[in-house]
Amino acid sequence: MVERKLDPEVARVISLVDQCKNFLLSGGAGSGKTYSLVQVIKEIINKNPNKKIACMTYTNAAVKEIQERVNHDNLYVSTIHEFLWGNIKSFQKNMKTSIVDLLLDENSNFVDPEGVINKDYFNSLGISIQYGEISRIRQGKISHDEVIELSAYMFEKHTLLCDIVKDKFPFILIDEYQDTHPLVINIFLESLKKSNKRSTIGFFGDSMQSIYDAGIGDLNKYLENQEVIEVKKEQNRRNPELVIELANKLRTDDLIQKPSEDDKAPNMQNGEIKKGKITFLYSLTESDSYDLKQIKNTEYFSGWNFNNSMQTKELYLTHNLIAYKAGFTTLMDIYGKDPIINFKNELNNKIKKEENPINENLTFEEVISLFPIKLKSKPNKDKLKIDVLIEDYKNKESYEELKNQPFSKVKKIYLDPACLIDDKKQDKDDTSKGSSKRDNLIKHLFKIQNLIQLYNNNSLNEFIRKTQFSIRNVSDKKRLKDIISKIESMSECTIEEVINYADENNLYKKDDAFQYFVNDNSYIFNKVKAVKFKEFQNLFSYLEGYTPFSTQHKIKGAEFDNVFVVLDNGKWNNFNFESLFTNECRTPSVLLRTQKIFYVCCTRAKENLVIYYHKPNVKVVEKAKAWFGEENVKLIDDL
Repeated sequence: MVERKLDPEVARVISLVDQCKNFLLSGGAGSGKTYSLVQVIKEIINKNPNKKIACMTYTNAAVKEIQERVNHDNLYVSTIHEFLWGNIKSFQKNMKTSIVDLLLDENSNFVDPEGVINKDYFNSLGISIQYGEISRIRQGKISHDEVIELSAYMFEKHTLLCDIVKDKFPFILIDEYQDTHPLVINIFLESLKKSNKRSTIGFFGDSMQSIYDAGIGDLNKYLENQEVIEVKKEQNRRNPELVIELANKLRTDDLIQKPSEDDKAPNMQNGEIKKGKITFLYSLTESDSYDLKQIKNTEYFSGWNFNNSMQTKELYLTHNLIAYKAGFTTLMDIYGKDPIINFKNELNNKIKKEENPINENLTFEEVISLFPIKLKSKPNKDKLKIDVLIEDYKNKESYEELKNQPFSKVKKIYLDPACLIDDKKQDKDDTSKGSSKRDNLIKHLFKIQNLIQLYNNNSLNEFIRKTQFSIRNVSDKKRLKDIISKIESMSECTIEEVINYADENNLYKKDDAFQYFVNDNSYIFNKVKAVKFKEFQNLFSYLEGYTPFSTQHKIKGAEFDNVFVVLDNGKWNNFNFESLFTNECRTPSVLLRTQKIFYVCCTRAKENLVIYYHKPNVKVVEKAKAWFGEENVKLIDDL
């Protein structure tokens, strides 16, 4: 059998593995890091066929990709959360004690359940600790948010746990290290050191692509003291020449990419690197609004098909901006901009700061009167904030619904955009993540719409498994077709009407999870049920990858022929695109975060990249000319 030649970077990594040295394979966008990861795994298996390898990555989609490329009994591929849970779940006694310790620790992010906590709390309930989608610590249920902190605590405290993991997995590989929680880095490079067992820890990733707030994996300290040896992968197999040159200008480290030497690489054509196109468009009109439809009709988008989400992507900073474009603004406002719930959160924070215990059986209105919040700026200075809020009739309706309810119930109302839009797919073939934060109302709606999709795709076996509708004869088939057609035509009906229709016709019944949500979250349900169903249909299309829209956070690792990036701060303080170009920012972390997300956006393009900036100042335009080339910077006001 002919031996396959290893890439130079992979050969260097394998040499470090042979010496039992920890390593970092770093590579810029489009460098083929996943391909190298797979090569490393295969070579480790080839040299150590009887030893187990643990490979962790950030998403379930990445897990699936690696599993499809390497199929071996000794390879365990999972998300980081699944790996950590898999290694601590058997130690129930230690876990219960650790959770109590964390609940009693003021510096912990664990939330203290109602009631007195003692060491025997969980044992007295006779329950085991479980990991799932929701956190109900009083019931022994922890979620995504708690697993990492709990694991870090247990690995730090129990050397035996470190021994077991290193003994079981002599090779531990972590993909997309830059998106991992700092506690994860601490587990593998600090806690595991307490064990005398031998193991090699390998990291793969790119520091310029850490754009998730919760993940700031940093290996600098370990690189400096040589506890981790860096191997750089400088080739770029994805981007055309002009995008590579731009990307090198955007990087804030010393990694400089160069075109692939492989003639078969996607960015090569007839033995040469593709040139590609990069364009920076801007307008100086005074209006705060801009017509993207008109902009997309200009010559700079000639040949682009915005209806093909696999070839062309429009990238925005937040879901809020996309919600308007994709048509689910009302739903987004409910989950992200409810003024009364935001006020409730502010009130709750004030109560906590004053550290005065209150009777939570008091009504929401009574608690508001005990802890008045006044406005501090004109034109409503010194007025009660609640009085100003309810001048708006919609806010008044919301307040009237809540004011006489016990504060203990109102304080638990939780609204977050993640409950609506978590687990976004980039394309229709992607599989859902197991730890979605969608609430049970949105999940119920997804199940209804998914049945419509399965029926229309002729996936009848899966459809039958998931529906409660019985097909016994030809008449039933005709009736089912009518039911599907009816729901598809109910765009102007309310969400409640569609849920009821699906239930009454046995397409999808109201299950326990749905009923529990309605009973426990009437405030949220009352708002969502009145929204037109077409908004959910639009949301479904967006989340399932059927639209050309994406938030800039959700395309890391993806690639498209054509990429259109709209630089709009979206009233989000975490990013500042003006500072990106001027390098002037009061908050260094905001500048760095913005640099990284812009780098990720630009490096998605395989052929054409267009940036649009509304009302830039002179410094921004000058920097754009330096980055993009003066001939590629265009004022479009007169077009």
